[in-house]
Amino acid sequence: MGDETPKYTVEEAIAAMGFGKFQILVLTYAGMGWISEAMEMMLLSFVGPALQSAWDLSSNEESFITSVVFAGMLVGAYTWGIVSDKHGRRKGFIITATVTGGAGFLSALAPNYTTLIILRCLVGLGLGGGPVLSSWFLEFIPTPSRGTWMVIFSAFWTLGTILEASLAWVVMPRLGWRWLLALSSLPSSLLLIFYRVTPESPRYLCLMGRTTEAIDVLEKIARMNGTELPCGTLVSDHQIELQEKGNDPSEDANLLSPRTENAIHKGIDSNIGGISSLFVLLSPKLVRSTLLLWVVFFGNAFSYYGLVLLTSELNNGNSKCMPTKVQSQESQDVNYKNVFIASFAEFPGLLIAAATVDRLGRKLSMSAMFFLCCFCLLPLVFHQPEGLTTGLLFGARICITATFTIVYIYAPEIYPTSVRTTGVGIASSVGRIGGMLCPLVAVGLVHGCHQTASIFLFEIVIFFSGICVVLFPFETKGRELSDTVSSPKHIAESA
Repeated sequence: MGDETPKYTVEEAIAAMGFGKFQILVLTYAGMGWISEAMEMMLLSFVGPALQSAWDLSSNEESFITSVVFAGMLVGAYTWGIVSDKHGRRKGFIITATVTGGAGFLSALAPNYTTLIILRCLVGLGLGGGPVLSSWFLEFIPTPSRGTWMVIFSAFWTLGTILEASLAWVVMPRLGWRWLLALSSLPSSLLLIFYRVTPESPRYLCLMGRTTEAIDVLEKIARMNGTELPCGTLVSDHQIELQEKGNDPSEDANLLSPRTENAIHKGIDSNIGGISSLFVLLSPKLVRSTLLLWVVFFGNAFSYYGLVLLTSELNNGNSKCMPTKVQSQESQDVNYKNVFIASFAEFPGLLIAAATVDRLGRKLSMSAMFFLCCFCLLPLVFHQPEGLTTGLLFGARICITATFTIVYIYAPEIYPTSVRTTGVGIASSVGRIGGMLCPLVAVGLVHGCHQTASIFLFEIVIFFSGICVVLFPFETKGRELSDTVSSPKHIAESA
């Protein structure tokens, strides 16, 4: 008896239902997580100098406050990626929100430097789950509009940076750094409050064989968006792969019985985790993309956070190579103002990303912005007036914001669902290494009267990142997401 039952995939179902009210709610929740991470990262620009003055810290101790957060993120990005690929996206981001919010609030009560370092490391551990939220949101977006909506999602990061800069400008001179830490932890608590209403990714559910749950989520999307699911039976890429290999699955095997599907996917679920996931990422089909992506994430994080810190360091008197242990209140006010102004550079960066990502493609957009960023930073090899310095850093931050936005679109697109959050998480972990090193450059070298060496190092890292983007093996614009490494769609993309 031939199998004449029509079939559809999660990708086809989401494309048929389009982007609607359901995705807006998912965007809002994921965006709140992105705001939380941006605020926790931006506050490092303000807390470090304040603590150096309050606790009489050395430059290395000040830099270590930032570096230890990235150390936590290095571990967290890898760990939470594996957790979410093995146990679900929801479990991944609820744990990270709990750790981030709790440790962030307790940081405000830290009695000494050692306690603060431990708590900020835990904050970094929680912040490492950021890629889980971006991958979760990505899996609900129809392919044709994926680039545009991921840029809109990235706008929440910009909103977070501006909110933190505004908060610091108001809170720091009046209430001090403890209140800034406490208030900055609030967005993470909102994730906990609304967690119960968040759905699991239907793409993940289908891959794991939990197809009844996947259909329930897809039906909920259809109801909220005022559309209908395609006719037929939901199938996964794994089933299509079996058919492509010449297996002759019967009608019973194709129908989405949870018990049958759980048996089919048991091997996938048990094999994807920890070391085996890393082997998948370094398999012949993914190794080139993975290694190049690691370099680009390193360059992006090193450059982005370096530019944020340089905005403070090059406009508070240190650009004139004056050894200062305690900054005056006046110079701190200028610091808040310039960081606040520079934060708005992210809006043009987002607009550029939105205008180019689906027109020029991911690769051309990223590489062009990297090279333009090099051009903006070049004059800072020599000391420049404060206004020109702020303007050049503004332009450089526009470019690096665009590249950061686009790489967070490109990265989850090149990996299949089975290792998507692990792949993006490990790449993000490599980026955190760049974040750990950048304070030593932005603060250490500038404090040590080595601004020229600092800028040259940024130029080399950014230029090399642009070259790596050019070498990416394929463009993902307009391509459907794949569920497994061996799926037909992923093989076609890697060819």
